[in-house]
Amino acid sequence: MSRLPEPARIRYRQEMTAARAAVTDAARWAHLERAHILSQPDPWLHTGNHLAMFGLAVRQRDRREAFGQVVRIIAAAPASLAGRYPEGNTGRARVGLRQPMPTPPDLAALLNPTAA
Repeated sequence: MSRLPEPARIRYRQEMTAARAAVTDAARWAHLERAHILSQPDPWLHTGNHLAMFGLAVRQRDRREAFGQVVRIIAAAPASLAGRYPEGNTGRARVGLRQPMPTPPDLAALLNPTAA
C-alpha cells in the first residue's frame, strides 16, 4: 500500500510538469516546492523532487542551493521510509532539514483526505 494517497500523487505529477513548463525560475521553484510538500511520504518521489531541485540550482549556478540539495538527495529516501520528515517543509536549502512549515490547505487536504 502506498503511503501517498492517489490524489496527492496525481497533484505531485502535475506540479512537476508545471515546474518543467514554467517560464521563470521563480515559478519553477514554486511548483517544485509544492511538489516537495506532497512527495515527502514517498521515498522515490521525494528523492526525485530533490534531484529536480538540484538540477535547477545547477542551471542557476547557485552553489549554496546545489550543495543543500545534495544533502537532501542523500537524506530524502531514508527520511521518507522512516516517516521522519517535517510536514509542510518546502525542501529548499534556505529551510532547515527538520523545520516544519504550514502546509497549504489545498495540499493538506490531498495528503490527509480523511481529515477533510
